Parts: sequence; C-alpha cells; structure tokens
Amino acid sequence: MLVRSTRMAVLGVVAAVLAACAPTQHTTETATHVDDYGTPVGTQPVREGGDLVMGLSNEPDKLDPTTSSSLYMRYVMSTVCEKLYDNDASGNLVPQLATALPDISSDGLTVTIPLRSGIQFADGTAFNADAVETSLTRHWKMEGSQRTGEMGAISEIEAADSTHVVIRYNQPFAPLTAALADRAGMIMSPTALKEKDKNFGDHPVCVGPFKFVKRVPQTSIEVERDPLYYDAKNVHFDSITYRIMTDPKMRESNLRSGDIQVADTMSPQDVDTLAKLPQLRVLTSGSFGFQGMYINIGNVDGAGKPIKPIDTAIAKDARVRLALSLSIDRQKLVEKAFNNWYEPACTPIAPRTSYATRVSTACPAFDPARSRELLQEAGVQLPYPVTLQVMNVPDHLRYAQALRDSVAEGGFDLRLVPAEYSTMLDAQKRGTYEALLLGWSGRIDPDGNTARFLTTGSNGNYSGYNSPILDDLLGWAAHSTNAAQRGALYEQAVRFIQRENPYIYTYRLRNLTVHSTWVTGIEVYADGAVRLGKAAFVADRKG
Repeated sequence: MLVRSTRMAVLGVVAAVLAACAPTQHTTETATHVDDYGTPVGTQPVREGGDLVMGLSNEPDKLDPTTSSSLYMRYVMSTVCEKLYDNDASGNLVPQLATALPDISSDGLTVTIPLRSGIQFADGTAFNADAVETSLTRHWKMEGSQRTGEMGAISEIEAADSTHVVIRYNQPFAPLTAALADRAGMIMSPTALKEKDKNFGDHPVCVGPFKFVKRVPQTSIEVERDPLYYDAKNVHFDSITYRIMTDPKMRESNLRSGDIQVADTMSPQDVDTLAKLPQLRVLTSGSFGFQGMYINIGNVDGAGKPIKPIDTAIAKDARVRLALSLSIDRQKLVEKAFNNWYEPACTPIAPRTSYATRVSTACPAFDPARSRELLQEAGVQLPYPVTLQVMNVPDHLRYAQALRDSVAEGGFDLRLVPAEYSTMLDAQKRGTYEALLLGWSGRIDPDGNTARFLTTGSNGNYSGYNSPILDDLLGWAAHSTNAAQRGALYEQAVRFIQRENPYIYTYRLRNLTVHSTWVTGIEVYADGAVRLGKAAFVADRKG
C-alpha cells in the first residue's frame, strides 16, 4: 500500500529542487485547424469486395505486438489484430474484444476483464480467457517485451473462467485500461504462438476483420478478409495492400493517379493543395504524441540494460541538455518547417486530454543567451557539437535543418546524419547514437507517454536515464486512483523532466491522412492509427 508520509517527502524534495532550477516557461498559440476524423460507413450504400491499396510512409518493424515499437505496425495490425479495448473518436476507452470496461476491486489490486464469447482467431482457434491469459502473460514476461512497463507491477494473470481474465497487482495501476487499448491489449492466437514463438511477427494470427497473407520486405504487406471474423458482415474489401512509399511526393502522385486510395502522413507542404482536389479528402486530427530528441545519457548496452556512463558533456551535465532545450524556438520552427500545421510540443502531456493543464503543457522560453551562459558554466567549448540522427525524408530533414540554425544561436553545432526509419529504431534500442530525432504516436493516459521512456530499467528507456526522484513521481502517479492527485504529480514530473531533459520535446504533429472519395469509412483518431478495417468503396464507383 502507498505510504502517505513517503509520498509527501518525495514531493517536498522535488518541489524544492524545481523551485531552484526550473526554467522560465511560457505558453504558445498556434493556428487552429478543424479536426476531421472520417466517418464510419454506417448506412451509406457501398460496393462489396475490391482491393484497397494504402501508401504507407514507413515500413513497420516486426508485426509482433509484444516487441514492436513502430507506429506503422499499428496501422497494419489495426486490421488483423484487435485489442481488448480501443479509443473512439472522442478519446473515450471502449470495449473491443472485451465486453465492458474492467471491474476493479475497491483496493485497486484485482482487475477483472469480461470477454467476448463464441468467436475465433483467424486460424480457427477459439478465443477465450485462456487465450487472453497466454497473450497478456507474453506481453508481461517475455524477454525483450516492449509492453512490460506499460502493464504495471503485475503479480498474477489467470483465466477465472472461459469469459473472464483476472489481473492481480502488487499496487494499483490506474493506466491499465488505456494500455490495453494499444499493443498490450492485442490478443494473439495461442496456437500460432506455440508454433511460431519468437517468429510470430513473421506471420501474425489474431482476431480481426482481415488476416495476414504475406510481406515483401521494403515493398508491401498484404492482408485479406477473414471469413471467421465475428463481425464479417461489416467487412467489405476483399484485401488491403500496404505499399511502402517513404517519399511523400510519390504518395501524392499515386493518390492523384488513383494507383493508391489512401496515404498517411502527408506533408504539410502539400496538404493545402490536396484539400482542393475534388477526388480527394483530407482527414486531420490532433495527436496524443510528440516529436523530439532523445539524448543518449547511459544507453550503452541496449535499452532496459543497466546504464553505463557516457563521457560526453551532454550525457553527463544536465546544464548542457537544458541549454539545448532553451536554444530551440519551437513556435518559429513549426511555422517555418510545417506551414504552421503542426504545434510546438514541450512536454509529454498532450493538450486537450484530461491531464492537460497550463503547467503540464507549458513551454520553456526560447532563450539562446541563457543557453550560452549555461554552456559556459558547464565549461564546454563553443560551439558545442552534437551529432543528431534524423529520418531521411524531406519533412524531417527540413525541420532538422531549421533546428540546426535555431540551436546555433544558443551555442550548438548540430551535425545532421540522415538515416532510414528502421536504422533509427535499431539505433534507438541499441544506444548507438548521441542524439536522435524521433517521436511517439502517443497514448491517452500520461503514463503511456512517460513511464515507458523515463523509468529506470524500462525497455523503452532509450536514453538510458536514471532518476529515483522521477521514478517515484511517475510511480505514484500510476498507482494513484485519484485524478486530481495524478494531475499534480504529472505537473511535478513535467517540471523535473524539463530540468533534466533526457528527451527534449520539440513539436506535435497533426495526423494528415488523405484518401480517395471513391472510398468511405476510413477513420483516423488522435491515437494516430489509420483504421481501414470497416472501410469500403462507394456504391457508384466504376471499375
């Protein structure tokens, strides 16, 4: 159980530290864009059958919910691997393979999840509580799992009967339902897991409107309609092909020609023009996520392994990292690089979510003069060099080049190293980088945007950061079932993160997805995933 005196002592120490060291902060205003998440098919007349082609902006990592860390994997798996819960267009958590939200005991230590009955995985295996227990246990315990930290301090998972699974905790874990609305809640066929084990991602088998067919590396991923799916009557396409197209201009030209019918992550440079074309529809939504810079502080042997010191000023001295943050003109950069379509991001707390407050979303001031003072206090030679790996696509390169100019005012020499997305994911996990410009698609609960990346020993702690104070703050926030108390803890955590800067938040993108008006039923919410499972060609489409 939580000890109140311990909590208050921790908060007292943190408050004293922050009062002495927190940088001046200010909020920013950004352009207003109207959200369009798309609409379900509903009662619209649609044509049954057909093959949809999506231009996918990056290649996913392995299609394994336990080990994946790629947003693009979520796009594909949204059609083949349903979860216990999902987000809806309003940001609410709703049942998917579960039948209701969890029943939580009064002490918060026992969570009971009611499950659908009478349904099957794509290989014909029965979906039941034993299958759910198998998947959840794999997420929790498997070596190399990226889900372990997302699930909290579990003591036991068991199937109570065929339609109820019980998760028991050592301490309450408030973010669980939100975690189960993402990869931690994806349930895999136990038959396929037994056959494939760690190679499950080569041919994933789950419950979903479609089932996996094949993957051609660097080229495409194909799925086809699953006749065993419990809601097959509302699945319309025969197949979906995800065609890997990293060049936004290629995605744009293929949309115009009709060779693809939907594409994600369209460039802010092009989206205004595309919105004027009568044959295309632009879907746009805010994001729970963020983009920014990982700073490698102690990730030497790989994320999740014991940290080791790195003998550079930026790794050893928080003043250098704070200087880098203060030298970023976040507002000017999004205006310049993204035509003001994106927003500055300054913290892991997404605006317009329940834990967003003035303090928890406030930006550090752009203060290059103070940045140079901090570098001089740290005793480093100016300009201080930092090597930054950046994704080798035009929008990312454009931003990185503008970022380089901005931080030069603060005394930094930012040296850009373009790299492929898969290469950056590998560097992120292995720790083979100094700084890395890469983001996160975001989660509705703040725990999913913080603990995974900042808690000591987490497999997602790519910076190799270690702070008992921050561990305690994030731990208390996750264990508390009081919303006001959680909010106060996240405010303190944000101020601490902005002093230490193991990750420097820079901007928050908007999800810009474009599809042909020949297609209906495509939806994109703030969680970033493009939902194609129930989409269809409109009834009067010819050809």
